[in-house]
Amino acid sequence: MKHQKIVVIGGGASGLLAAIIAKRGHANVTILERNPKLGKKILATGNGRCNYTNQFTKAEHYNHPAFVEHALDVFGAKKTIQFFEKLGISPRIEDLGKAYPMSEQASSIVDVLVYETEQLGIEVLCNAKVVHVKKQQNQFFSTLSDGQIIKSDKVILATGGKAMPGSGSDGNGYQIAESFGHHITQLFPSLVKLKLNSPYLKSMDGVKIQGTVQLLDQNQVVQTEKGDVLFTSYGISGPTILQISRKANEMLAEHLEVKIKVILLDQMTKEDIERRFQMMQDKPLEVSLIGLVHKKIIPSMIKEAGIHNPAIRFSLLTPKEKGKLASLMLDWRFTVVDSKGYEDAQVTAGGVDVSEINPLSMESRLVPGLYMTGEILDIDGLCGGYNLQWAWSSAYLAGKHASI
Repeated sequence: MKHQKIVVIGGGASGLLAAIIAKRGHANVTILERNPKLGKKILATGNGRCNYTNQFTKAEHYNHPAFVEHALDVFGAKKTIQFFEKLGISPRIEDLGKAYPMSEQASSIVDVLVYETEQLGIEVLCNAKVVHVKKQQNQFFSTLSDGQIIKSDKVILATGGKAMPGSGSDGNGYQIAESFGHHITQLFPSLVKLKLNSPYLKSMDGVKIQGTVQLLDQNQVVQTEKGDVLFTSYGISGPTILQISRKANEMLAEHLEVKIKVILLDQMTKEDIERRFQMMQDKPLEVSLIGLVHKKIIPSMIKEAGIHNPAIRFSLLTPKEKGKLASLMLDWRFTVVDSKGYEDAQVTAGGVDVSEINPLSMESRLVPGLYMTGEILDIDGLCGGYNLQWAWSSAYLAGKHASI
């Protein structure tokens, strides 16, 4: 039986796991990594702690549920946790099912993967940037920037997308895919901070609240997220914003008006707020709001309500002014004008059109022997370990089928 010679382009999360699975399948495997070391992007995940999966991962957490379903069935969160446990990673399961190494170090994930590649005898070429790949007579030829050519029977393209370009993900994998006739869907940053058009950003910079945000399309709610919201000098951030950023950027790409509704007091009703107002009748307005909303928000909120004198006694406000204040606490709207770029994004939305990939094996439907994994595909998930899970799941299928 012939042992397949496989080149894995990219030594990140999906590339490393694909290489390990392929080698365990008795293939001869070479990893081509453009950085001086393997796994650079993994080190930045989960704020350096590496949220490497989510135990509640389901197909509906991704933009193409039907495509990811088989991969998640074969190598889902449970299998991922078991795989890493055998390599030495004890899981720490935190809120909402997020799994981290017990060591709380992303470097632990990299270290055990790299150790496994060494134990298996996988060839690794670092500082090896692939500039071109071609196929001739059932053989692939991967050309490096120094002119070296690596020959193989199969190629697994695991280059990542465009997010975090400092880690080596500069989008060159899309060019390689396109050279084989694959189509790339529209690309944009996902899980990224959003830029707002508001005169109050400078004064509210650094304010962090626990609240609810809703993404609006023509006053219709299209997505709701609850949790931390952080106002910044350029706009808005926090886990809630990262979750809605994909849909927001998709809407911006379609030239739609994008609004965010911030519910500052999501545990109070309008009646609760009005009762609070009754208790504060004798205080100056700016003082009466202390203890209800963040102090740095108060001046901006008063201005947004159209009230020009923040020291006015609360009892002297008109019913309309009081109503406007109360409504702002439950429905303060901001216009989204853009997002931060790929250097701040955790994930790239868009990629190789999944209709051109076999979901059972991750093999190209256009080019036999060419496999694709992870972020290069038009697959992205929610924040919370889902995108790394896709890296592992797709890599498992590619490594397994490429080695056959």
